[in-house]
Amino acid sequence: MVKINELTRYIDQLLQVERFKDYCPNGLQVEGKIEIHKFATGVTASMALLEAALEAEADLILVHHGYFWRGEDARVVGIKRQRLAFLLKNNINLLAYHLPLDAHPELGNNAQLGKILGITPIGFAGESNIVAYGTLEKPLPLTDFVQHIEKALQRKAIVVGPQKKTVQKVAWCTGAAQGYIHTAIELGVDIYISGEISEQTNHEALESGVSYISAGHHATERYGVQALGEHLSQKFNLSHQFIDIKNPV
Repeated sequence: MVKINELTRYIDQLLQVERFKDYCPNGLQVEGKIEIHKFATGVTASMALLEAALEAEADLILVHHGYFWRGEDARVVGIKRQRLAFLLKNNINLLAYHLPLDAHPELGNNAQLGKILGITPIGFAGESNIVAYGTLEKPLPLTDFVQHIEKALQRKAIVVGPQKKTVQKVAWCTGAAQGYIHTAIELGVDIYISGEISEQTNHEALESGVSYISAGHHATERYGVQALGEHLSQKFNLSHQFIDIKNPV
C-alpha cells in the first residue's frame, strides 16, 4: 500500500516533470482514494479503460493521455462530464504523464520502443530531448525493417520517401511527432519513425532523402506506461495490470 500523494511525488521526480512545457497537466488529474493497493495502466483514459479498471478493482489509473488539454473546451459537458463523473463516483484516482513519459531515458515511450525494435540507442535530440536516435546491429533493406516493425507492433505501417534504401541509423519519437522529421534530417539518419503522418510529411521525406515510417500512435505508445507500471509495482509492492484498449490509429 502507498498513499496517492507519496506515489505522485515519486513519479513527478522520477520523470522530471518540471523540465517540460506540456500541453496538459502532468501528475494527479483526478483525486480518488487516499491509499493505493492496486493500479491499472493504459495509453488513453477513455471510458472503456475506466470501466475495465473498475472491473479490475483498481484504486488508480495511470495513463499517457489524460484530460484537460490546452485549447480544449473547458466546460465539463458531454464526454468529459461522463468520464469525470465515473471517476468521482467510483473514487478512482487518475494520474497522467505526457511528454515526461515520452522522454524518460529508461522507462519512456521512446526508450521502450527502441528496445522493442532492437535499436541500439545513441542519444536524444530536439526540444527537451524528445527525439531518440540509434543504430541497427547490422544494416537492413528498408522493406525488411518495415516488416520487422509490423511484426513487433502487430500493425500495418505507412512508409513514405525513398523506398529502395538500406537502413542503419534511425531516429524515432512516438505518437503524433511527425513534425520532428526536421530534427531527424539534421541528425543524418536513414529513416525516422513516429506514430502518425501528415500530408506534408510525404514531401519532406522525398525531398530530404530520409524515409518516414508511420507505425501507429497507440501502437508506438503502449510500452512506456507498462514499463513505468512495472517499476512502480516492484518499488511499492503494488498489484499492477496493464489494460490495452485496442485502437487502429
